[in-house]
Amino acid sequence: MPALACCIDAAAVATPGYAAFIAGDSSLAAAVPFSSSTNATAASEDSVSTQWTPSHSAALYRIDSWGAPYFAVNDSGNIAVRPHGANTLAHQEIDLLKVVKKVSDPKSAGGLGLQFPLIVRFPDVLKNRLESLQSAFDSAIQAQAYGSHYQGVYPVKCNQDRFIVEDIVKFGSPFRFGLEAGSKPEFLLAMNCLCKGNPEALLVCNGFKDAEYISLALLARKLALNSVIVLEQEEEVKLVIEISKKLSVRPVIGLRAKLRTKHLGHFGSTSGEKGKFGLTTNQILRVVKELHASGMLDCLQLLHFHIGSQIPSTDLLQEGVGEAVQIYSELVRLGANMKVIDIGGGLGIDYDGSKSGNSDLSVSYGLEEYASAVVNAIRVVCDQKSIKHPIICSESGRAIVSHNSILIFEAMDAAAPKIAAMNQINIPFIMEGLSEDARADYWNLSEAAMRHDNETCLFYVVQLKQRCVEQFKEGTLGIEQLGAVDGLFDLVTKTISAPEPVRTYLVNLSVFSSIPDFWSIGQVFPIVPIHRLDEKPTVKGVLSDLTCDSDGKIDKFIGGQTSLPLHELDGGSGGGANGRYFLGMFLGGAYQEALGGFHNLFGGSSVVTVLQSDGPQSFAVTRAMPGSSCADILRMMRHEPELMFDTLKHRAEEFCGFDVAALSDSIAHSFHNMPYLELPSSCSLTALNNGGFYYCNVEDYNAALVESGASEDEQCTAYLLVFLVVDVALVLHCCVEKAKADSGLMNLLKACFWPRSDRYVHKSTDAAGLQDGLLWYKDIGQHINGEFSMAVVQANSLIEYQSQLESGCLSSHESGPYGTFVGVYDGHGGPETPCYINDHLFQHLKLKTPVISF
Repeated sequence: MPALACCIDAAAVATPGYAAFIAGDSSLAAAVPFSSSTNATAASEDSVSTQWTPSHSAALYRIDSWGAPYFAVNDSGNIAVRPHGANTLAHQEIDLLKVVKKVSDPKSAGGLGLQFPLIVRFPDVLKNRLESLQSAFDSAIQAQAYGSHYQGVYPVKCNQDRFIVEDIVKFGSPFRFGLEAGSKPEFLLAMNCLCKGNPEALLVCNGFKDAEYISLALLARKLALNSVIVLEQEEEVKLVIEISKKLSVRPVIGLRAKLRTKHLGHFGSTSGEKGKFGLTTNQILRVVKELHASGMLDCLQLLHFHIGSQIPSTDLLQEGVGEAVQIYSELVRLGANMKVIDIGGGLGIDYDGSKSGNSDLSVSYGLEEYASAVVNAIRVVCDQKSIKHPIICSESGRAIVSHNSILIFEAMDAAAPKIAAMNQINIPFIMEGLSEDARADYWNLSEAAMRHDNETCLFYVVQLKQRCVEQFKEGTLGIEQLGAVDGLFDLVTKTISAPEPVRTYLVNLSVFSSIPDFWSIGQVFPIVPIHRLDEKPTVKGVLSDLTCDSDGKIDKFIGGQTSLPLHELDGGSGGGANGRYFLGMFLGGAYQEALGGFHNLFGGSSVVTVLQSDGPQSFAVTRAMPGSSCADILRMMRHEPELMFDTLKHRAEEFCGFDVAALSDSIAHSFHNMPYLELPSSCSLTALNNGGFYYCNVEDYNAALVESGASEDEQCTAYLLVFLVVDVALVLHCCVEKAKADSGLMNLLKACFWPRSDRYVHKSTDAAGLQDGLLWYKDIGQHINGEFSMAVVQANSLIEYQSQLESGCLSSHESGPYGTFVGVYDGHGGPETPCYINDHLFQHLKLKTPVISF
């Protein structure tokens, strides 16, 4: 076949925009003969590669637009987290790739061994968001001589995670920051958390209410919590009056007004006169009359309204607030003891960095503009009506928590087409089975190629392929010939520089579990490689998750794009990630964890909390929780993993004979593990969802120890340390002076060091030990050197950092005393402290231990 024409990349390198990259128009030049293009193309690619910098990637992915002031690209080409926002110093920046490696590396390499997907939380970012919001309102209040103050509440529905809510209460306590609940369980957790908060903090009780819910809210006032019952329905006022009299509690009441102001975007469906929530004008008047008749009009102190989430512009904001303040002033005129105006949610964030006021993905203002618009709208109306300026409250959940969490997931594979060379395509073989029309298409393709007419080449090769597909469907063309035609099509389209097909990257993730807003409402989040940003991405890709569902994909990205610039999965150094390729989804801290489902029984992600520290790595992992295990998810679906294991074990005994033990062990491990994919690793440590335990494949681990040349005693100690992991209190008494690393002891350890959730392997009636809640114990056991007792108690659900076991001489003198030393070292102070203690404490104690003579 004649040589084909193709295009080369002759464009000068400039800082690219996202759309330019996707369109690819900056890389196309005039066609030249195929035979002369190879060297030019290679030279051009080398030129681009050497000139690509992290700043190019920052512009390509718009990181400075949607990520500032918390995310940037560092000189190493990795995402950097700036935990204190604009106040972050250079040495305080956290390299996100280093965090991911620390968390995912095996324990033998100094990591935590957690499995992906992974949520990384930064409480410092959360604290900065709260302080920035408070500062914005404080500045606006001072600048406009406003006569009251701002105190916000966090709507816990955005993310009900215990540690996030507790951190918000702690960080917000200096400025009376409170909580908002929309259901009974949310109200219970809010009550509990605010017991440690500022006594003036508001506890706003929203949502539809029954008698129990109202009773809880009134009980909160007896507990000295500043609860406010917000009436969502007219009928609720009668319940409040009746129950408050029975409990002898004077309530604080608010009401939610249904405004005429309408937010026209997707998030404005609850606004306007036909919105789901709130009271109409006539309903408000009847509630006021009911309260007045009961002698409780003075209890009405708060007006609440909600324009809608992601308010795009301050014009709409001021219109809605202005209308609400008019209602507030009328309530004052009618005799209500009004004190607070709760403007609800709506403070948006810029997901795509466009700063647009006409998009659900962006907003045209910042915190300062938002606060100034609110304060001004309230002040103007109150001054006109000669009304005292009310306390301003907002329920800005999305804006508070979105930035503090990053979802990290790994690309496992990419479907890249393999293009055959021209000399590998058997043209005579193809021609044998072609119809006359298809043969004509081939000869027209050949003639166009000789003329270097790329457009005509593309037309005929597409038509040729279509005709061959029809022949195959009719049964007149074999699959081998169809495959050869496909190869010819791929070669021609690639050679003439037709737009390269978008590749599908398989990611270790469930969209339904981790990014539910994407498939349910089409919400787009920034997704970026967290490393290799000093390399030019050369692939356009979409992301496909692990679920067996056509909706389990991500094919829409910020900027209205349908593909994402990505790097080749070349298995090389991978920018310091050992050939692995990690992506991050940002600004997803609100709603995603709460709304995540269990499609295909893929569960929640592993979660770690990271604080900025002054250590050499600039961070400390202070909390870590493995994601849901297969057993955990099955229990949520009302299955019983213990009985399931018994059934499968008996099945193995029936059909597998001598392989029963190995098969049972393998099945037990599958129950324990997360449902996501796990890359093969030289280390056999795997995180379990049972409060921080790790298990190890015994055969693999022993083989690694032998290969390392460790002595028999060192092997025993190392084996013990695999199971004596962080945050576990161990009580071990042994009548022998020093345990020998024989097979009997190894079998004993295999029997006893199992986490509490492994009930389907070791039941309470098992002779290997008894289990009672967090406690595993064995009263008496036989060993070649005597009898012993042993117990393992799980302290809590957190993974800590270091532990050690030393058995034998407890002093620096061989004369004794002898015994067992157990150390568990808390990692909350940062990783350096427990490591140092683990290395030095026991040796120091040995020096101080007196000699005991017998």
